Amino acid sequence: MQKPALILTNILVFAVTALMSLILVPIEALTNGFDWVEVTCCLILIWFSGLSITAGYHRLWSHKTYDAHPMVRLILAIGGALALQNSILHWASDHRIHHKHVDDNDKDPYSAGRGFWYSHIGWMLREYQASRYTDYNNCRDLQKDKIVMWQHKHYLPITLSANFGIPLLLGWMNGDIWGMLLLAGVLRLVVVHHVTFFINSLAHIWGKQTYTDKNSARDNGILALFTFGEGYHNFHHIFEYDYRNGIRWWHFDPTKWLIRLLSLLRLTHNLRRCPEERIEKARLEMQLKKAQHQIARHPDAALLMQRVQREYEQLMQKMSEYYSIKKARLEARKQELLENYDRLELDFRYKELKQTLQLARRRWTLVHRLKFA
Repeated sequence: MQKPALILTNILVFAVTALMSLILVPIEALTNGFDWVEVTCCLILIWFSGLSITAGYHRLWSHKTYDAHPMVRLILAIGGALALQNSILHWASDHRIHHKHVDDNDKDPYSAGRGFWYSHIGWMLREYQASRYTDYNNCRDLQKDKIVMWQHKHYLPITLSANFGIPLLLGWMNGDIWGMLLLAGVLRLVVVHHVTFFINSLAHIWGKQTYTDKNSARDNGILALFTFGEGYHNFHHIFEYDYRNGIRWWHFDPTKWLIRLLSLLRLTHNLRRCPEERIEKARLEMQLKKAQHQIARHPDAALLMQRVQREYEQLMQKMSEYYSIKKARLEARKQELLENYDRLELDFRYKELKQTLQLARRRWTLVHRLKFA
């Protein structure tokens, strides 16, 4: 079977920028050096363009996890063009197909099943999905967004203006156009390219399947440090409409923090979160699967399986009771339906179930972490 035709424009962009970063940037550093202004501008533009992809292209437009003020959307659209990863419309369309057909080598645009090279960059070097440049039926909602369509229709002049204009202006202001163009222009672009490409490649082969094993996506805290919080990819693939990827306070997810900060400034709203109960249930189901897999190799498998299953069912029952009364308590407080005595009784029951659930969680932790093999 003949391979799809090469996309020479993409090959040239990736090859030329990579070679300039590997050869010209070190030469410039050794001969003239880079001052703190150039380094600072490079870092700021890395974060600006990177977050424009994760907070804008990904969580805002591809998954609709929150709504944003037109000014925020315009800034993210320009920052996304600076990242040089195609228009919002095209990027989001590809990404929605990826989620719908994840790991399907024939339908997933950047299926991890076809190997690291393909999912990282190879899928963009050949005409594997030639029709994708005209078919955007899965993004009809985005076609109603004036900012998305403005960026899509004028993508080439916007991205050229951003990638050349911004570094040239900063270089002129700093008195060194060439140095700024190399560092804040070329090197910045290569770093952002490969950092975001890691989400398609490394995030599907390196890490833990915390919430589901129905696809190849992984959770990886180390990868999150380099991908603006996108490293918690297993969570994302099962709860894609949650504006967070790292759900714990200690999870490094600057994209989540940016969206939340903007909401405090009333620039973003309708932040979507998956119910806590669903998240915990998915995590516990995976823990049960792993424990059952270990137990299967033990001489006393039947007895151990029964014990683990009993602890799991008890925990799930306590969880159901706890989350039910938690919901009832919140609704009652919102609507002020209860008398003082009834509210006190509900609060008491809530605290009691919370303590019982904590005990059940500790028991489950001790059981599922045992080494059965």
